[in-house]
Amino acid sequence: MKKILSIMTAAMLGTAVSAQETYDNAQLATKDLNGTARYVGMGGAMEALGADLSTIGTNPAGIGMFRRSMVAGSFGFNSQQDAKSFGNANKTNMSFDQAGFVYSMRSGRHSMLNFGFNYTKSKNFDQILTAAGRLNNASQNKLSAMKNANGVYTLQDKNNGLVSNSGAYSQADYLYSNVLFNHYDANNPNDPNNATLTDKGVIVNQTTGLPVYYNATGYDFGRSTTGYIGQYDFNVSGNSNDRFYWGFTVGIYDVHYNGSSLYSESLVDGNTAIGDVAMNDERKITGTGFDVKAGLIFRPAEELPFRIGLYVHTPTWYDLTTRNYTVLDNKTSEAYGSSDYGKSSESYDFKFYTPWRFGVSLGHTVGNYLALGATYEYADYTTNDIRVNDGGEVDYWGNYYETSSRDEAMKQNIKNSLKGVHTVKLGMEFKPEKNFAVRLGYNYQSAMYNKNGFKDGSLESYGTYYASTTDYTNWKDTHRFTAGVGYNYGKFSFDLAYQYSQTNGDFYPFMSYVDNSEPKFDNVCDAVKVSNKRNQLLFTVGYKF
Repeated sequence: MKKILSIMTAAMLGTAVSAQETYDNAQLATKDLNGTARYVGMGGAMEALGADLSTIGTNPAGIGMFRRSMVAGSFGFNSQQDAKSFGNANKTNMSFDQAGFVYSMRSGRHSMLNFGFNYTKSKNFDQILTAAGRLNNASQNKLSAMKNANGVYTLQDKNNGLVSNSGAYSQADYLYSNVLFNHYDANNPNDPNNATLTDKGVIVNQTTGLPVYYNATGYDFGRSTTGYIGQYDFNVSGNSNDRFYWGFTVGIYDVHYNGSSLYSESLVDGNTAIGDVAMNDERKITGTGFDVKAGLIFRPAEELPFRIGLYVHTPTWYDLTTRNYTVLDNKTSEAYGSSDYGKSSESYDFKFYTPWRFGVSLGHTVGNYLALGATYEYADYTTNDIRVNDGGEVDYWGNYYETSSRDEAMKQNIKNSLKGVHTVKLGMEFKPEKNFAVRLGYNYQSAMYNKNGFKDGSLESYGTYYASTTDYTNWKDTHRFTAGVGYNYGKFSFDLAYQYSQTNGDFYPFMSYVDNSEPKFDNVCDAVKVSNKRNQLLFTVGYKF
């Protein structure tokens, strides 16, 4: 009977400072198209048209166009199309998406001073991702073995457990080293690999001197994610002579991310099937952040309804905590591996800063029956910054300041794997009669990931050190198509919107490794095509007073 390995990584990792990884954090830096049903129905192209609560989080000057106070709330349903069942995850979920108000007061005959607050679910993490593929002389455990064989990390035997001081020794490497590569199991004389740990800290077959690993014929992967980022915006804005509009917004963010994944491989020893290994990972990310947004809208010609909007957002400065609980289940034949399973867990704090955002927008109205909007926004995600918490210091006055430093190795990976994103929004609202509106919109977002980017498990980085998964997806462009209707009844407004979005991507279970001198040590996996197709139905009720 194999032994049970139950060494927690808290005992292995002797440091509290930390940082996260490029792909894990990239999902926190983007925002969904969400808010009021009117805003969504027009594809979000309202940054120059204004007078909608959702512009508080894009172009704050849009709140300056209110002439009456208003309160509104939005809720609806989100459904993932074509998703396969995984765990207990649901394909369709109800969502509370927006709630806010604006208080409008006159500061002059043709001028207003407004104050507003709005909550928006800026990111909805509800998603199911599944993938499966063939592996030809490759495996996740082989990646760990090749890292060890090529000196990316070296191992030490401590109390019949393998540890390493290298920043490239991930939690996944730790589990494979201790569960599957059974060099220290003197009670297993039938070990088919005759494994041993050399004085250079490498696991090899002591007869052949070759690295110890197992190829896989194929893999299955599934992940379900839930949670959200709540965005709480506080705004002050106004206008001058109904021609120049300005606004400032301070945003506070609340992160709640939960992910559960299962990765399994069917292993072989030569041509002999020896069973499966399965890596089950549970991860949570929580924390808070804040940013500042500023914008303006102006009419170049006083007599024309044509408007131009400009806005800028600072980075969102996040303080985050991540926790994981990871189990490697060894279901291979009795002679393989030293343990039935191993488990690893860790909790740590880090900082993450998103990029600056810049936007320009155009808006035009025709009478009281047609509104047209267009917005262009740019954000350079190569400027994402992952920072290590260094601790804190107390100044002369007794105030405590927490300090941090950039994770330079992971920063280079960000530059190699991410890129600038262009967002284009187009929207139209048509009123066939005074109280009824029909809306259409299109929203395009270019890819954030380089097609050749990858989750680099060989980096000397805390982001690698604490990593518990090896998979990554290079998502491509996002296309969103929207439509909506609205009806005003006295002081009440009722709006309904539908949004369809689609993003395709290339999924990889782990990074590829190519050995320039020995092809049999190559560990290459091909991409699997995946997609995220979503349907949203959103309903908003508003009241003006």
